[in-house]
Amino acid sequence: MSYLEYTVRRVPTGPAKVLYLNWPLLVLVATAAAIGFVMLYSVAGGSMSPWVEPQLKRFAVGMVLMLGVAMVPIWFWRNVSGLAFGVSLLLLVGVEFFGDVRMGAQRWIDLGVIRLQPSELTKITLVMMLAAYYDWLDIRKVSRPLWVAIPVLLILLPTALVLTQPDLGTAILLVAGGGIVMFVAGVHWLYFASVFAAAGGLVTTVFWSRGTSWQLLKDYQFRRIDTFLNPDIDPLDAGYHITQAKIALGSGGWTGRGFMQGTQSRLNFLPEKHTDFIFTTLAEEFGFVGGMGLLAIYALIIFFCIASALGNQNRYGAILTLGIAAAFFLFFAVNMSMVMGLAPVVGVPLPLVSYGGSAMLVLMVAFGLAQSAHIHRPRTRA
Repeated sequence: MSYLEYTVRRVPTGPAKVLYLNWPLLVLVATAAAIGFVMLYSVAGGSMSPWVEPQLKRFAVGMVLMLGVAMVPIWFWRNVSGLAFGVSLLLLVGVEFFGDVRMGAQRWIDLGVIRLQPSELTKITLVMMLAAYYDWLDIRKVSRPLWVAIPVLLILLPTALVLTQPDLGTAILLVAGGGIVMFVAGVHWLYFASVFAAAGGLVTTVFWSRGTSWQLLKDYQFRRIDTFLNPDIDPLDAGYHITQAKIALGSGGWTGRGFMQGTQSRLNFLPEKHTDFIFTTLAEEFGFVGGMGLLAIYALIIFFCIASALGNQNRYGAILTLGIAAAFFLFFAVNMSMVMGLAPVVGVPLPLVSYGGSAMLVLMVAFGLAQSAHIHRPRTRA
């Protein structure tokens, strides 16, 4: 038999599936979570409570969920993608009527057994829905206007619901993540060029309108933009978060101040030190080396996801895995950009490291989907 003559081998069944897990991905996910436990222990002043113990329990539950999802054939997840997306939309609508309000935002809903943030779930179900759509769609129709409009509407619907909460950060992630899925599915680049051009024109018009009779934003909104561009304008109020974050980042130097020696977090200068701004604590205590170490782990997670997708002949599984990798990239890219002052503070947690229930569990389920696609991908042999 020649090298190009292949016979399809059956996908693994039963307990043997464990052997086909993407083990490097699993180890890297666990390593990133372990870094999170260490940092939560530090910001708690050397105590397992109030953050480490709950986070450990959530990770344990998340690991069980990931392995459980991984064992289910990928065709099942393809078939329930529409249902999962529909449920997440209903939960987003439910937040409008029954959601809990915390820190001025209505983003959580109490389901009895868990307080869920539906917008976190939607980040993954949207990827599932788009992957199922492009798996169903004839590849020759991918760039035709009608068939481009349908996924655009699928993206804008949850985005509009999330913006009402309000949650600008998640809305940005939904649009960007959905756009990346469309791109990897084969939608022509001219569509994206048009969107970027329109966005650039809109931003330019907004700034030109300042001080005119047709000003497009309120004065306080322009002041927020000014504070983002120059936090020193208001260092004790609007610019406080990013100012303190930059102090923590800079004081870490190359190797950091040492474990549990970060003054910004220990003296409570750093806001939200256990959630959105936990990366600054890591950088202060372990310096540039520690920050780049975590970034390298994140990069390897994406690498193994992409490698798995490129080797997957199942279109749904490949697009789904690439979409999950894109969503994961956006999570940490937006968070790190935010704490470095490269992007506005929009409240996006650092994946697997920041304290939080919904984000941790949903991300573990997402990696379970990527594992399912990896385990059940068509295999060939010469």
